[in-house]
Amino acid sequence: MGSSAAARRAVVSSESEQLVLVDRFDQPKGFASKAACHDGDGILHRAFSLFIFNDSGELLLQQRSGQKRLWPLYWSNSCCSHPRQGEELDDAIHRRLDQELGMESQLEFVYKFQYQARFGPEGSENELCSVFLGRASGDVHANENEVEAWRYVSPADLNAEMQAHPDRFTPWFKMEWERLREEFGSLLDTYLSAPES
Repeated sequence: MGSSAAARRAVVSSESEQLVLVDRFDQPKGFASKAACHDGDGILHRAFSLFIFNDSGELLLQQRSGQKRLWPLYWSNSCCSHPRQGEELDDAIHRRLDQELGMESQLEFVYKFQYQARFGPEGSENELCSVFLGRASGDVHANENEVEAWRYVSPADLNAEMQAHPDRFTPWFKMEWERLREEFGSLLDTYLSAPES
């Protein structure tokens, strides 16, 4: 997709796209539209979250588009989305990183967890989410339909901001960041230090 102006304005998601329904063991149970998956308390579906670091060990944050149905204009991790019907998870994570941020990265799977979060009457996230870490040194070319703004932040500054203003961040991002720090600190440290030359 790349960094062209057309790519940055491309429509890359819709409420009608078919997502993968799963049980708590991540076994497929069928498909449903993204809209249906997020209605009410939500239907458990497969998802992923990507944490992309630069060579200075800063994490790329994105502010979700104001057009988003759930958590618009909240700050979140670098990229998060869903595999679609007929799509493998590995293909989906690279597709979405390119579509949303115009970036490429080697991505390392860390863990998988189930969560549910309600955003008032607009609906819920109800996901079995796989979390990945990656590093990228290229420029960000954000898709304006998906991303309102973006910035790199140091872990120390992020921790301070999350403590002072937790209501600015998506619920899944807060859960994921806390677990990465508490349970996967040694792995996280490899992304917070300068890459080996």
